[in-house]
Amino acid sequence: MNTQQEVRPPIPPFTRETAIQKVRMAEDGWNSRDPTRVSMAYTPDSQWRNRAEFPRGRAEIVQFLTRKWEKEIEYRLIKELWSFEDKRIAVRFAYEWRDHADNWFRSYGNENWEFNDNGLMQRRFASINDLPIKEAERKFHWPQGRRPDDHPGLSELGL
Repeated sequence: MNTQQEVRPPIPPFTRETAIQKVRMAEDGWNSRDPTRVSMAYTPDSQWRNRAEFPRGRAEIVQFLTRKWEKEIEYRLIKELWSFEDKRIAVRFAYEWRDHADNWFRSYGNENWEFNDNGLMQRRFASINDLPIKEAERKFHWPQGRRPDDHPGLSELGL
């Protein structure tokens, strides 16, 4: 299947409702911690900036996410719509994770996304900061996987 045939609704131009839906779909995908599944939301030649790494294309995205989730244990993510226009969406996010030495972190960031006409993300720019936290300071306590619908979002948590 070529890029012209791949469609990933909702497609641009985004409304507030479809932008929120796209953000939740991205959150759900990342919370699956399945690099191949996540990579399918991006164009085959997608361009990323994630901290100081610049993955290009699905194969590099899979490699990047595999390394990421080997390091970031018990990863749980919440994304929230910040802004949208036409083919672009801006989000803010936070995720909690621990390393192999049982040190906990909350990582905060912003992402700028650009989509093609078929709803695949063609560009993703992420800026992220890590805050060491104590395990008792964690706020994301759902079982690994999709965040339950009744779990508070970032604004409700004061993040």
